[in-house]
Amino acid sequence: MRNLPTRYFPAAVVLAAVGLTAASLLVGGYSITFEKLLHDPAAQHMFFVSRIPRTLALIFAAAAMSVCGVIMQLITQNKFVEPTTAGTAQWAGLGMLAILIVDPGAAPMAKMAVAIAFAFAGTWVFIAFLNRVRVKNSLVVPLVGIMLGAVVGSFSTFLAGTFDLLQTMSAWRSGGFSGIVEGFYEPLWLAAVVCVAAYFVADRFTVAGLGRDVATNVGLHYGRVVFLGVTMVALATGVTTVVVGFIPFLGLIVPNLVSMILGDDLRRNLPWVAALGVVFLLACDLIGRTIIAPMELPASVILGVVGAVAFISLVLRQRKHVNA
Repeated sequence: MRNLPTRYFPAAVVLAAVGLTAASLLVGGYSITFEKLLHDPAAQHMFFVSRIPRTLALIFAAAAMSVCGVIMQLITQNKFVEPTTAGTAQWAGLGMLAILIVDPGAAPMAKMAVAIAFAFAGTWVFIAFLNRVRVKNSLVVPLVGIMLGAVVGSFSTFLAGTFDLLQTMSAWRSGGFSGIVEGFYEPLWLAAVVCVAAYFVADRFTVAGLGRDVATNVGLHYGRVVFLGVTMVALATGVTTVVVGFIPFLGLIVPNLVSMILGDDLRRNLPWVAALGVVFLLACDLIGRTIIAPMELPASVILGVVGAVAFISLVLRQRKHVNA
Protein backbone atom coordinates (compact mmCIF):
# COMPACT_ATOMS: atom_id res chain seq x y z
CA MET A 1 0.00 0.00 0.00
CA ARG A 2 2.99 2.34 0.53
CA ASN A 3 3.64 2.35 -3.22
CA LEU A 4 0.11 3.51 -4.03
CA PRO A 5 0.51 7.18 -3.03
CA THR A 6 4.02 7.15 -4.49
CA ARG A 7 2.71 6.01 -7.87
CA TYR A 8 -0.07 8.57 -8.14
CA PHE A 9 1.50 11.44 -6.22
CA PRO A 10 3.23 13.20 -9.17
CA ALA A 11 0.12 13.10 -11.37
CA ALA A 12 -2.09 14.33 -8.52
CA VAL A 13 0.26 17.23 -7.75
CA VAL A 14 0.50 18.28 -11.41
CA LEU A 15 -3.27 18.14 -11.91
CA ALA A 16 -3.89 20.09 -8.70
CA ALA A 17 -1.29 22.72 -9.62
CA VAL A 18 -2.73 23.22 -13.11
CA GLY A 19 -6.32 23.41 -11.84
CA LEU A 20 -5.52 25.83 -9.02
CA THR A 21 -3.42 28.01 -11.32
CA ALA A 22 -6.35 28.30 -13.74
CA ALA A 23 -8.68 29.11 -10.85
CA SER A 24 -6.27 31.76 -9.54
CA LEU A 25 -6.25 33.46 -12.94
CA LEU A 26 -10.06 33.60 -13.13
CA VAL A 27 -11.35 33.94 -9.56
CA GLY A 28 -11.56 37.31 -7.84
CA GLY A 29 -13.64 40.37 -7.11
CA TYR A 30 -13.67 41.17 -10.82
CA SER A 31 -15.16 38.17 -12.59
CA ILE A 32 -13.14 37.01 -15.59
CA THR A 33 -14.34 34.33 -18.01
CA PHE A 34 -12.83 32.99 -21.22
CA GLU A 35 -15.48 34.85 -23.20
CA LYS A 36 -14.58 38.14 -21.52
CA LEU A 37 -10.92 37.55 -22.24
CA LEU A 38 -11.72 37.33 -25.93
CA HIS A 39 -14.00 40.37 -26.20
CA ASP A 40 -13.72 42.64 -23.15
CA PRO A 41 -10.72 45.04 -23.10
CA ALA A 42 -11.26 45.75 -19.37
CA ALA A 43 -11.09 42.04 -18.57
CA GLN A 44 -7.97 41.67 -20.69
CA HIS A 45 -6.33 44.60 -18.87
CA MET A 46 -7.22 43.13 -15.45
CA PHE A 47 -5.97 39.71 -16.52
CA PHE A 48 -2.54 40.86 -17.69
CA VAL A 49 -1.94 43.63 -15.14
CA SER A 50 -3.25 41.91 -12.01
CA ARG A 51 -4.17 38.23 -12.32
CA ILE A 52 -1.07 36.94 -14.12
CA PRO A 53 1.37 38.86 -11.85
CA ARG A 54 -0.49 37.70 -8.74
CA THR A 55 -0.49 34.08 -9.83
CA LEU A 56 3.19 34.17 -10.78
CA ALA A 57 3.98 35.76 -7.41
CA LEU A 58 2.10 32.95 -5.67
CA ILE A 59 3.96 30.30 -7.66
CA PHE A 60 7.42 31.81 -7.16
CA ALA A 61 6.93 32.58 -3.46
CA ALA A 62 5.50 29.13 -2.74
CA ALA A 63 8.28 27.31 -4.57
CA ALA A 64 10.97 29.45 -2.94
CA MET A 65 9.76 29.04 0.63
CA SER A 66 9.22 25.29 0.18
CA VAL A 67 12.72 24.81 -1.23
CA CYS A 68 14.19 27.01 1.50
CA GLY A 69 12.49 24.79 4.05
CA VAL A 70 14.07 21.59 2.74
CA ILE A 71 17.51 23.24 2.48
CA MET A 72 17.35 24.43 6.09
CA GLN A 73 16.18 21.03 7.28
CA LEU A 74 19.19 19.39 5.67
CA ILE A 75 21.87 21.82 6.84
CA THR A 76 20.47 21.76 10.41
CA GLN A 77 19.60 18.03 10.27
CA ASN A 78 16.19 18.81 11.74
CA LYS A 79 12.78 18.19 10.15
CA PHE A 80 11.08 21.03 12.02
CA VAL A 81 13.21 23.93 10.76
CA GLU A 82 12.19 26.38 8.03
CA PRO A 83 12.61 30.15 7.51
CA THR A 84 9.82 31.20 9.89
CA THR A 85 10.74 28.70 12.65
CA ALA A 86 14.44 29.60 12.41
CA GLY A 87 13.87 33.36 12.61
CA THR A 88 15.15 34.02 9.07
CA ALA A 89 11.93 35.70 7.92
CA GLN A 90 11.77 37.82 11.09
CA TRP A 91 15.34 39.02 10.53
CA ALA A 92 14.45 39.90 6.93
CA GLY A 93 11.49 41.87 8.28
CA LEU A 94 13.79 43.72 10.68
CA GLY A 95 16.03 44.61 7.75
CA MET A 96 13.05 45.92 5.82
CA LEU A 97 12.03 48.04 8.80
CA ALA A 98 15.58 49.33 9.25
CA ILE A 99 15.81 50.64 5.69
CA LEU A 100 12.37 52.25 6.04
CA ILE A 101 13.62 54.12 9.11
CA VAL A 102 16.99 55.15 7.69
CA ASP A 103 15.85 55.88 4.12
CA PRO A 104 12.06 55.84 3.61
CA GLY A 105 12.44 56.60 -0.09
CA ALA A 106 14.90 53.81 -0.81
CA ALA A 107 14.54 51.91 -4.08
CA PRO A 108 12.98 48.43 -3.90
CA MET A 109 16.31 46.80 -4.75
CA ALA A 110 17.98 48.59 -1.84
CA LYS A 111 15.24 47.34 0.50
CA MET A 112 15.75 43.81 -0.76
CA ALA A 113 19.52 44.03 -0.36
CA VAL A 114 19.17 45.09 3.28
CA ALA A 115 16.49 42.46 3.97
CA ILE A 116 18.71 39.76 2.43
CA ALA A 117 21.72 40.91 4.50
CA PHE A 118 19.68 40.78 7.72
CA ALA A 119 18.23 37.38 6.80
CA PHE A 120 21.74 36.08 6.11
CA ALA A 121 23.08 37.38 9.43
CA GLY A 122 20.06 36.09 11.37
CA THR A 123 20.32 32.61 9.91
CA TRP A 124 23.99 32.43 10.87
CA VAL A 125 23.07 33.51 14.42
CA PHE A 126 20.66 30.57 14.58
CA ILE A 127 23.17 28.08 13.15
CA ALA A 128 25.97 29.38 15.39
CA PHE A 129 23.75 28.86 18.42
CA LEU A 130 23.01 25.29 17.35
CA ASN A 131 26.72 24.61 16.82
CA ARG A 132 27.61 25.88 20.28
CA VAL A 133 24.77 24.15 22.10
CA ARG A 134 24.49 20.49 21.14
CA VAL A 135 20.76 19.84 21.35
CA LYS A 136 19.75 16.20 21.67
CA ASN A 137 15.99 16.74 21.42
CA SER A 138 15.03 17.70 17.85
CA LEU A 139 11.97 19.59 19.10
CA VAL A 140 14.16 22.05 20.98
CA VAL A 141 15.77 23.30 17.73
CA PRO A 142 12.64 24.90 16.18
CA LEU A 143 11.63 26.19 19.61
CA VAL A 144 14.96 28.00 19.81
CA GLY A 145 14.35 29.44 16.33
CA ILE A 146 10.81 30.49 17.22
CA MET A 147 12.12 32.10 20.41
CA LEU A 148 14.81 34.04 18.51
CA GLY A 149 12.24 35.03 15.88
CA ALA A 150 9.88 36.25 18.61
CA VAL A 151 12.63 38.40 20.14
CA VAL A 152 13.48 39.90 16.74
CA GLY A 153 9.78 40.40 15.95
CA SER A 154 9.20 42.15 19.28
CA PHE A 155 12.16 44.45 18.66
CA SER A 156 10.78 45.19 15.18
CA THR A 157 7.39 46.06 16.68
CA PHE A 158 9.06 48.36 19.20
CA LEU A 159 10.97 50.16 16.45
CA ALA A 160 7.87 50.38 14.27
CA GLY A 161 5.89 51.92 17.15
CA THR A 162 8.69 54.36 17.93
CA PHE A 163 8.94 55.59 14.34
CA ASP A 164 5.19 55.44 13.60
CA LEU A 165 5.51 52.55 11.14
CA LEU A 166 3.18 50.01 12.77
CA GLN A 167 0.61 50.22 9.99
CA THR A 168 3.27 49.83 7.31
CA MET A 169 4.83 46.89 9.12
CA SER A 170 1.52 45.07 9.60
CA ALA A 171 0.69 45.56 5.91
CA TRP A 172 3.80 43.86 4.52
CA ARG A 173 3.89 41.29 7.31
CA SER A 174 0.45 39.98 6.39
CA GLY A 175 1.63 37.70 3.59
CA GLY A 176 -1.18 38.79 1.27
CA PHE A 177 -1.14 38.96 -2.51
CA SER A 178 -3.99 41.41 -3.12
CA GLY A 179 -1.61 44.28 -3.90
CA ILE A 180 0.53 42.36 -6.38
CA VAL A 181 0.37 43.93 -9.84
CA GLU A 182 2.56 44.23 -12.90
CA GLY A 183 5.82 45.97 -12.06
CA PHE A 184 5.79 44.84 -8.41
CA TYR A 185 6.24 41.06 -8.44
CA GLU A 186 9.25 40.85 -10.78
CA PRO A 187 11.93 40.55 -8.03
CA LEU A 188 10.46 37.15 -7.21
CA TRP A 189 12.12 35.86 -10.38
CA LEU A 190 15.30 35.87 -8.25
CA ALA A 191 13.59 33.47 -5.83
CA ALA A 192 12.72 31.25 -8.79
CA VAL A 193 16.38 31.27 -9.86
CA VAL A 194 17.34 30.14 -6.34
CA CYS A 195 14.97 27.18 -6.70
CA VAL A 196 16.53 26.16 -10.00
CA ALA A 197 20.05 26.54 -8.59
CA ALA A 198 19.10 24.39 -5.60
CA TYR A 199 18.26 21.53 -7.94
CA PHE A 200 21.78 21.50 -9.42
CA VAL A 201 23.46 21.35 -5.99
CA ALA A 202 20.84 19.07 -4.41
CA ASP A 203 23.27 16.15 -4.05
CA ARG A 204 25.63 18.28 -1.97
CA PHE A 205 22.83 19.29 0.38
CA THR A 206 21.77 15.65 0.68
CA VAL A 207 25.28 14.60 1.73
CA ALA A 208 25.58 17.59 4.09
CA GLY A 209 22.34 16.45 5.69
CA LEU A 210 24.12 13.29 6.84
CA GLY A 211 26.38 15.34 9.10
CA ARG A 212 29.78 17.04 9.05
CA ASP A 213 31.77 13.84 9.62
CA VAL A 214 30.11 11.86 6.82
CA ALA A 215 30.30 14.80 4.42
CA THR A 216 34.00 15.32 5.15
CA ASN A 217 34.76 11.61 4.76
CA VAL A 218 33.32 11.56 1.23
CA GLY A 219 35.34 14.63 0.22
CA LEU A 220 32.66 17.34 0.58
CA HIS A 221 33.60 20.72 2.02
CA TYR A 222 30.86 20.88 4.65
CA GLY A 223 31.38 24.53 5.58
CA ARG A 224 31.06 25.71 1.99
CA VAL A 225 27.85 23.76 1.47
CA VAL A 226 26.33 25.24 4.63
CA PHE A 227 27.42 28.73 3.54
CA LEU A 228 25.84 28.17 0.11
CA GLY A 229 22.62 26.92 1.69
CA VAL A 230 22.37 29.89 4.06
CA THR A 231 23.05 32.30 1.18
CA MET A 232 20.32 30.76 -0.98
CA VAL A 233 17.83 30.76 1.90
CA ALA A 234 18.64 34.38 2.74
CA LEU A 235 18.24 35.48 -0.88
CA ALA A 236 14.89 33.79 -1.38
CA THR A 237 13.51 34.72 2.05
CA GLY A 238 14.64 38.33 1.84
CA VAL A 239 13.07 38.87 -1.58
CA THR A 240 9.86 37.06 -0.65
CA THR A 241 9.50 38.99 2.61
CA VAL A 242 9.90 42.36 0.90
CA VAL A 243 7.49 41.59 -1.95
CA VAL A 244 4.70 39.61 -0.23
CA GLY A 245 5.51 39.41 3.50
CA PHE A 246 5.72 36.37 5.76
CA ILE A 247 4.59 32.95 4.51
CA PRO A 248 4.57 30.77 7.63
CA PHE A 249 5.00 26.99 7.89
CA LEU A 250 5.07 26.28 4.15
CA GLY A 251 8.70 25.19 4.29
CA LEU A 252 7.82 22.91 7.19
CA ILE A 253 4.70 21.18 5.86
CA VAL A 254 5.65 20.50 2.26
CA PRO A 255 9.15 18.93 2.60
CA ASN A 256 7.91 16.61 5.35
CA LEU A 257 4.91 15.47 3.31
CA VAL A 258 7.04 14.81 0.23
CA SER A 259 9.66 13.01 2.32
CA MET A 260 7.02 10.74 3.85
CA ILE A 261 5.72 9.80 0.39
CA LEU A 262 8.85 9.75 -1.79
CA GLY A 263 11.72 9.31 0.65
CA ASP A 264 14.74 11.55 1.28
CA ASP A 265 16.40 11.87 -2.16
CA LEU A 266 16.52 15.66 -2.50
CA ARG A 267 17.30 15.76 -6.23
CA ARG A 268 14.27 13.59 -6.99
CA ASN A 269 12.06 15.32 -4.45
CA LEU A 270 12.88 18.97 -5.11
CA PRO A 271 10.56 19.52 -8.12
CA TRP A 272 7.70 17.92 -6.17
CA VAL A 273 8.50 19.97 -3.09
CA ALA A 274 8.20 23.13 -5.18
CA ALA A 275 5.05 21.92 -6.96
CA LEU A 276 3.29 20.84 -3.76
CA GLY A 277 4.20 24.16 -2.16
CA VAL A 278 2.53 25.91 -5.09
CA VAL A 279 -0.58 23.76 -4.59
CA PHE A 280 -0.77 24.61 -0.89
CA LEU A 281 -0.31 28.36 -1.30
CA LEU A 282 -2.66 28.63 -4.29
CA ALA A 283 -5.31 26.72 -2.35
CA CYS A 284 -4.90 28.95 0.72
CA ASP A 285 -5.03 32.09 -1.43
CA LEU A 286 -8.19 30.94 -3.19
CA ILE A 287 -9.85 30.14 0.14
CA GLY A 288 -8.89 33.60 1.38
CA ARG A 289 -10.36 35.20 -1.75
CA THR A 290 -13.69 33.39 -1.59
CA ILE A 291 -14.47 32.72 2.08
CA ILE A 292 -15.56 36.30 2.84
CA ALA A 293 -15.92 37.63 -0.72
CA PRO A 294 -15.82 40.39 -1.86
CA MET A 295 -13.38 40.98 1.03
CA GLU A 296 -10.19 38.95 1.21
CA LEU A 297 -8.20 37.14 3.89
CA PRO A 298 -4.41 37.05 3.42
CA ALA A 299 -3.13 33.65 2.34
CA SER A 300 -0.77 33.63 5.32
CA VAL A 301 -3.72 33.57 7.73
CA ILE A 302 -5.15 30.40 6.16
CA LEU A 303 -1.68 28.89 5.84
CA GLY A 304 -0.88 29.71 9.46
CA VAL A 305 -3.90 27.72 10.66
CA VAL A 306 -3.08 24.76 8.42
CA GLY A 307 0.60 24.97 9.30
CA ALA A 308 -0.03 25.04 13.04
CA VAL A 309 -2.14 21.88 12.81
CA ALA A 310 0.49 20.21 10.60
CA PHE A 311 3.30 21.20 12.99
CA ILE A 312 1.48 19.67 15.97
CA SER A 313 0.71 16.53 13.92
CA LEU A 314 4.38 16.13 12.97
CA VAL A 315 5.46 16.57 16.59
CA LEU A 316 2.97 13.95 17.79
CA ARG A 317 4.02 11.60 14.96
CA GLN A 318 7.68 11.87 15.94
CA ARG A 319 6.92 11.29 19.62
CA LYS A 320 4.92 8.22 18.69
CA HIS A 321 7.88 6.80 16.71
CA VAL A 322 10.31 7.60 19.54
CA ASN A 323 8.10 5.93 22.14
CA ALA A 324 7.62 2.92 19.89
